[in-house]
Amino acid sequence: MKQLIIMAVALMLGTAATFAQDIRKAVFKVDQMHCEICEKKVKDNIRFEKGLKGLATDVKNRQVTITYDAGKTNVDKLIKGFMKFKYEAVCLSDELQKAK
Repeated sequence: MKQLIIMAVALMLGTAATFAQDIRKAVFKVDQMHCEICEKKVKDNIRFEKGLKGLATDVKNRQVTITYDAGKTNVDKLIKGFMKFKYEAVCLSDELQKAK
């Protein structure tokens, strides 16, 4: 019986750890993104970066907002992701997202 309780607690703790992801939202300034074609280039390329959870672009302000799993990537890796297709990204903000 004691082993069964220990196994149940371990299972619950493992499940809780799965839900407690470190989800962050970073905003990047990308000066090369000045038109719809550039926006498409960003969307078509950056979406392959590991840990990406969401992506929004703002061509007028030349900004890209990325929601990501910090357990799989970070701002430096995302900046290198932009460099893969010859765009330079500068991080304007990087914030932890509150759990819903």
